[in-house]
Amino acid sequence: MTSLESRLAKELSLSIPQVTNTIELLDQGNTVPFITRYRKEATDGLDEQQIRQVAERLTYLRNLEARRAEIGQLLEQAGHLTDELAGQLAAAQTLQALEDLYLPFRPKRRTRAQIAREQGLQPLADLLMAQQSQVQIYSREQIAADFVDPDKGIANIEEALAGARDIAAETIVEMAAVRQALREATRRTGVVSVTRKDEAADAEGKYRDYYDFRGNLATLPPHRILAINRAEHEGALHVTIEANHEAFIGTLQRRYAPAADWVGVELRLAISDGYKRLLSPAIERDLRSEMTEKAEAHALTIFAANLRGLLLQPPLRGRVVMGIDPGFRTGCKVAVVNATGKYLEGGVIYLHQPDRARESLLATIRRWGVQIIAIGNGTASRETEALVADVIRVQGGIKYVLVSEAGASVYSASDIAREEFPDLDATQRGNVSIARRLQDPLAELVKIDPKALGVGMYQHDVDQTRLQASLDEVVMSCVNAVGVEVNTASPHLLTYVSGIGPKMAQNIVDHRTENGPFRSRAELMKVKRMGEKAFEQAAGFLRIRGAANPLDASAVHPESYHIVERMAADLGCSVSDLIKDEIKRKTIRIEKYVTADAGVPTLKDIMQELARPGRDPRQAIQEFSFADIHSIDDVREGMVVPGIVTNITRFGAFVDIGVKQDGLVHVSQMADRYVDDPAKIVKLHQHVTVRVVTVDRTRNRIQLSMKGVGGGKNSRMR
Repeated sequence: MTSLESRLAKELSLSIPQVTNTIELLDQGNTVPFITRYRKEATDGLDEQQIRQVAERLTYLRNLEARRAEIGQLLEQAGHLTDELAGQLAAAQTLQALEDLYLPFRPKRRTRAQIAREQGLQPLADLLMAQQSQVQIYSREQIAADFVDPDKGIANIEEALAGARDIAAETIVEMAAVRQALREATRRTGVVSVTRKDEAADAEGKYRDYYDFRGNLATLPPHRILAINRAEHEGALHVTIEANHEAFIGTLQRRYAPAADWVGVELRLAISDGYKRLLSPAIERDLRSEMTEKAEAHALTIFAANLRGLLLQPPLRGRVVMGIDPGFRTGCKVAVVNATGKYLEGGVIYLHQPDRARESLLATIRRWGVQIIAIGNGTASRETEALVADVIRVQGGIKYVLVSEAGASVYSASDIAREEFPDLDATQRGNVSIARRLQDPLAELVKIDPKALGVGMYQHDVDQTRLQASLDEVVMSCVNAVGVEVNTASPHLLTYVSGIGPKMAQNIVDHRTENGPFRSRAELMKVKRMGEKAFEQAAGFLRIRGAANPLDASAVHPESYHIVERMAADLGCSVSDLIKDEIKRKTIRIEKYVTADAGVPTLKDIMQELARPGRDPRQAIQEFSFADIHSIDDVREGMVVPGIVTNITRFGAFVDIGVKQDGLVHVSQMADRYVDDPAKIVKLHQHVTVRVVTVDRTRNRIQLSMKGVGGGKNSRMR
């Protein structure tokens, strides 16, 4: 056991073996989904979130140790590494603490203190900071006179003392203990002060809530931090952190310049100058960066949770779907895809020609046997919905669904869309996407940049590298949780399977094209560059329906096939019979099949999978209808209406009630009891009942409440 493993176990409330084994598995190149699903014995059942926490903190702590060693080496090479400093480096628990210790020795630009050192004033600064009695018995003129040297740019004693004060100021404010204490005091008591900077930069008044805003640094909500940051970046607001500067200066002066003589006066001047010129701005930058990082981390968490909810929407496979992208001026684009998502036909109808539009839709529905209609939820969706309802009353036997069209235009202009549909224009490609995302939301939405899906807030303001990494993790998690049909999956979908990247995904598709469908998981080993490690990571998440071995269509990993085969042999039946016969399965005592590699957790997973091979964890679609309101002008205070949750933040949830502008259910209005996190009450795309509290038509804002009326199921079908 190392100190790193011990620290991780303590921080994350895990056992030492859990941490040690998880680190070993990660270091061996195993993916988080693979470890979560197929190495439960080693991790003692850690879930995906816990394993990711181990991975993230492991990376941080290893970086910490690497930086500790690097700083120690740099200090030793420069001759600065004393026993005391070495002990302080060894005790530092954060990267910030390490950098504070290294700051006085870090090469820096030519500061005022550096210029003073070049003028030979370091000894004078040392005399002042020593505050020794033999210095204090002399006058400032007597002490400073020896350092006057016009050739070095020091014309008189005042210039000599000014340079010495610069050195003293920099020395004191770069002390690690000083910076850490002041940072903590400001973090605890500081106030974020916001004022309006430029009226032209916010002519529409979207930041009016922050024109004269003050909030405690320690309790400022993440969404406010990100909003303020954006407004500051746009030049609309000026932001500062207010602190009790005079008190902080006084504390430092009492600590480092207690004497009442002239030496104390000089040092107090140095401390005041150093605080105002160097320390306070640096601490403010540190804390602004810290609060932004925490706000971004929170935003990434919310975005990831919402994206997961979007990707894991219920599928509606095996149906012929008509997709309609609503529009007034350019018309409603129509596309039909068959049960496997193949494009069949496209066209355009116009809402201002209702009779002709109805005839066209009816003819297309009858020609292809359309079973369900997907309507994009953008402009003119309610008018299109009314038209489709008329068609359904004539045709009967079909239903319609309002589908989020977020990202459809991004997809339609992408390389992926052009490769899929080289002969279609962009508008039709987007419409096909609307139809397909009803059949299998996950398979279709993975083709679109998650930032274009409209389920996050301030996604363009956070660190884009961290955002992309976080969203990629979510997509990979969802894809592997559901599983992928290897013979029909797109290269983009395959990319997110554990152990498979873009090149391997394309190799799989190329092999499938050249040699026909895969007949078994074992055939995957014939794919170009498919090694044993990649196969191990991917195989359990790839499905081959109709394979000779029924386990190839399940989540049972090939490494465990021999266990199922032994169970079947013990019962005198085939694996297929074992899957079909619940009575036989109930006679199995799994303890009999425990081995060094497969314990009870793995065996329980195997038995669950045999009961429902290749089961889809996503829920089924259920019916839903909006109230008879179509614009914000139809909305009245006190109305109780159904809605669909479209976005979740820490301060509340946005709900589509059938008008262009989503309403906000503030966290305080979500339940009769106290709620600290809206995600504990609602999920993305959940159906809820809400009451209209206020309507601000000038700012297009609708305030809603779920108190006493909330509820519903996660469903989409009308």
